[in-house]
Amino acid sequence: MPERAHVTSVEAIESFRASLILYVSKARPALEEVSAEVLRTKLWLENDQRMHWEGQFRRRAKALEQAQQALSSARMSSLQHAGTAELMAVHKAKHALEEAEGKLKQLKYWNREFDGRVEPLVKQLQKLHTFLANDLVHAAAYLTQTVNTLAAYAEVAPPGVATPSAAPAAPENAEDISTTQEKTSK
Repeated sequence: MPERAHVTSVEAIESFRASLILYVSKARPALEEVSAEVLRTKLWLENDQRMHWEGQFRRRAKALEQAQQALSSARMSSLQHAGTAELMAVHKAKHALEEAEGKLKQLKYWNREFDGRVEPLVKQLQKLHTFLANDLVHAAAYLTQTVNTLAAYAEVAPPGVATPSAAPAAPENAEDISTTQEKTSK
């Protein structure tokens, strides 16, 4: 077994740590933006689009009513045949009202389905956010500790190599003690 580990690149670990921190600093805001976008979409469906299409439905219903009144007036005035323009206006208004009604049905459908379809994905986003916010932050701290430990370990001299400023090593057994005493007495 070797007496000393061969640490060749503490810088590689430090570089990986820096890359990890950079990744976390970019990924967390992106995930937060996605979560905010999901919430904005839900509110858009529940509020903005609902109010828009309910208003469109009312306006188009009123336009159909006016077109039908115009057609009725045209029929009464000529007593025989309604004007083609009035008849086309009624068909156009009916089509517009049916379109608004279809949009409201689609909107109600998506309001019911949105949570069921999006919730599993949002849970995955939350797990990833938790992983980024907790686990990767702890990993970066662990890598910092590892770099410091390895750097300190790399500075330690291997056993048996005397450093110039070091005092002579203390003898370990009685035979070494007597030899050391003889050398110092001379």
